[in-house]
Amino acid sequence: MTSEAGSVYRTMIAEGDDPDAPERVRVQLRGDRAVVTLDEPKRLNVLSAPLVRQLRRALTELDADPDLRSVIITGADPGFSAGGDLKMMREAVEHRDSPEGGADVWRWIRREFGGIGRLIAGSDTLFVAALNGAAAGVGLAWAMTCDLIIASERAVIVPAFGRLGLIPEVGTSWALTRRLGYQGALAFYLRGEHIDAHTALRLGLVQQVVSHDELLDAADDWCSRVAEMPPHAMAMAKVLLRGAADASWNDALTLEEFAEPTCFTTAAFADNVHRMLDGRR
Repeated sequence: MTSEAGSVYRTMIAEGDDPDAPERVRVQLRGDRAVVTLDEPKRLNVLSAPLVRQLRRALTELDADPDLRSVIITGADPGFSAGGDLKMMREAVEHRDSPEGGADVWRWIRREFGGIGRLIAGSDTLFVAALNGAAAGVGLAWAMTCDLIIASERAVIVPAFGRLGLIPEVGTSWALTRRLGYQGALAFYLRGEHIDAHTALRLGLVQQVVSHDELLDAADDWCSRVAEMPPHAMAMAKVLLRGAADASWNDALTLEEFAEPTCFTTAAFADNVHRMLDGRR
């Protein structure tokens, strides 16, 4: 990969949008849900430019579908994602003295890596990460941005930031401090040790551990829970709970007080009230 125009960002965009680039993301629609698979297994689904750009386009399209309630993100075995592409990182290092300097790489990190994270967090759709193997770097960051993480017994969380001379990235610092606290997050960073699925469950980094063969079925069960709820309920709860994570108790209470009356106006709530009052289940 070369950077004749002196911009690593533009080069990566061009490579990612190349119409002849191989398919690196598979999307399977299943009614009100979809399964998105990162698909470059020989390189452990490393986040190459084509994979990142294809993933962003796929998730943007799914997010715009009003009939879609949930999205499962997983990787083609044997791993979820090895994280950033080292070839891409080398290109950035070799062109660090370009006219735009670090701001050039910042564009890719913010617009592409961060853009996908913001899409997942800001969507009304529920995102479930199904960790089928090792998850590292930005791949891990995206998984931790999802609303739920289901792990196969083969899943491994790989905190490789420190060994590479990097810091927690793309929202990982936010996610880790809320799950582990400041000291726990710092210890996670300093140790840099691989964390198996059951340890991750004990630490609260994942919500469920299942056998490898049951991973997608278990993730799909969570999608079914969403499908059983009135559409507005899950969408509003996701926004509310994410907002409450950064709010004081009083601010969270206020958010609920403003949101709750809207639920009272829905037909689903009215039907449930009548059914309960009539003694029906």
